[in-house]
Amino acid sequence: MLSYLRPDLLDLAAYTPHPAGATDQAITLDHLDTNESPYPLPEVLRAKLADTYEHHLETNRYPDGGHRALKKAIAEYVNGSCGPISNGTSEKITPQQISVGNGSDELIRSLLIATCLGTGGSILAAMPTFSMYGILAKTLGIPVVTIGRNENKNFGIDLDAARGAIANTDGPPVRVVWMVHPNSPTANALTPTELSWLRGISSDVLVVIDEAYFEFSQQTVVGELAARPNWVVLRTFSKAFRLAAHRMGYAVGHPDLIQALEKVRLPYNLPSFSQAAALTALAHRNELLAVIPEMVRDRDRLGQNLRSLGKFQVWNSAANFIYLRLRPEFAGDNPDAKLEEITTAMKVKGTLIRHTGGGLRITVGTPEENERTLLRLKEVLG
Repeated sequence: MLSYLRPDLLDLAAYTPHPAGATDQAITLDHLDTNESPYPLPEVLRAKLADTYEHHLETNRYPDGGHRALKKAIAEYVNGSCGPISNGTSEKITPQQISVGNGSDELIRSLLIATCLGTGGSILAAMPTFSMYGILAKTLGIPVVTIGRNENKNFGIDLDAARGAIANTDGPPVRVVWMVHPNSPTANALTPTELSWLRGISSDVLVVIDEAYFEFSQQTVVGELAARPNWVVLRTFSKAFRLAAHRMGYAVGHPDLIQALEKVRLPYNLPSFSQAAALTALAHRNELLAVIPEMVRDRDRLGQNLRSLGKFQVWNSAANFIYLRLRPEFAGDNPDAKLEEITTAMKVKGTLIRHTGGGLRITVGTPEENERTLLRLKEVLG
């Protein structure tokens, strides 16, 4: 290792994007491994964006570094003023309560910088969950405290362990609690008991609630933000809004927290074209989100069919993916090795799924893709 690099980086595992498939694949791959929407933008919106790029976007000029138009449009969407989404409160979210980032990852990193970097603080996460919380914390030298989940109770958080970790005075104090609602990879939403626990956490601790899959779950805590200055909600355009290629995420929180995030983010962090894509998606949100009820029905149907295979334990999902594990009688002595075999065999047949958190995570695709998933799994399982 080069002598000028931090020695702790030697033991750090970087986030490894799931391979999109080898170029020598002779068949078209079904990408059901990264929880993207299976549906591209409609042609009319693609044409609209193409026209924007050709006639209205000045490539020799920096983008709007303050994201004024985008923040205003996001606030309108969150408040539900022009669509079906409501935050359930009379206090409207304002643009001053919104920060946008190059994907949620940038916002996660900014939150860590604003809270833990140089303070001696640590973060708390319930495993399994989205890996970037821990990875980004470690890249900044921030300790990560982990607790478990109860797989027999729909992966509910071990609340006794969580309370103990926050109360512990022997190590670095917990300054940020990370929650996903619904969680990835296990697809379970926060329960009333878990939300009650979060409400009782000291205001000295930041509670981050990641609602990346909100459009599928229709469960949100945005309506509580006015009463909880130590809560912040993260959302993304990568899933339901079909803009994964544009890397657009946003945070909604107390104006003072948002101001801190604006201080630590990079200047001109969002390209003009990505901002244009997000604005276009928001302007046509009713059209883009109209497919969600159908996807939820397809998800539930896929879950039932996966259970009918008889070899998996399949958990209920509030997101656009399904989480499953092999039943003990089929898992053998090395369940992870068996799951890796299944993942590899599925890729050979043309379906990409994700082996993570001790199980398999399968994104809900088109009806045709879901049908191929079932057929190929039957073949792989013999």
